[in-house]
Amino acid sequence: MKPNDIEAIFLDLGNTLRILLKDADHMSRARKMITELVGTDEDPDAFFEKLNVRYKVYRKWAFENLAEAPEAELWTRWLVPDFPVEKIAPLGVELTYQFRQGMGRRVVVEHGREVVAELQQRGYALGIISNLIGSREIPEWLEAEGFAPYFKSVVLSSTFGKRKPDPSIYFEAARLAGVDPSRCAYVGDNLKRDVTGSRQAGFGMVVILISPEDLAEETITDENRPDIIIHKFTDLLDVFPVPEFQTLKAS
Repeated sequence: MKPNDIEAIFLDLGNTLRILLKDADHMSRARKMITELVGTDEDPDAFFEKLNVRYKVYRKWAFENLAEAPEAELWTRWLVPDFPVEKIAPLGVELTYQFRQGMGRRVVVEHGREVVAELQQRGYALGIISNLIGSREIPEWLEAEGFAPYFKSVVLSSTFGKRKPDPSIYFEAARLAGVDPSRCAYVGDNLKRDVTGSRQAGFGMVVILISPEDLAEETITDENRPDIIIHKFTDLLDVFPVPEFQTLKAS
């Protein structure tokens, strides 16, 4: 499919629209908050590392099942099963939010706002499809950053229950946008997860954003071959011109 046939563009978040910065003060505050919420006297950094080890076990389960556990279950079953369920379960949303903040501070990629605004101005419906363990972070971020009006469809594994590359998460995003999957494009950073899921859902185009250095470490096969590879977020403006249906309207 040609870019001019695309009506909706869906973006991944991590390493696509946003990047993670290691902000020591930001991370320290979040880690301290986690220990206070859980009620432990352990060193916040040491406790956080313990959570990280357990989180890796959870991620293996999530990858194998293409599923995302509800936040209460994430904490009571996987991250702090040694603490009282009745205390931890109601704190699941807040603990997940702080756990994510404890990894660092997430910021929009360079020129990300300008690119998103221009793509919308060109007439594309925009959306987000992302694997994410929390339900609070992204809605708050979209409002705080003024991004909410740009995205017609936002589907997160934390609220949908299924993870990429399960095609159902892509189908749901296209349905919410009101666009046939064949006229949708997905922009992500993972050759295996983002390409295979998009293909299985019948998306018309897959674009992978990856640095030349990381690309050199990858093996591209028929199964994970994207339609287009770009190295900067701003390259999307070259990939997606004013769509044909908009040009026809203008004439």
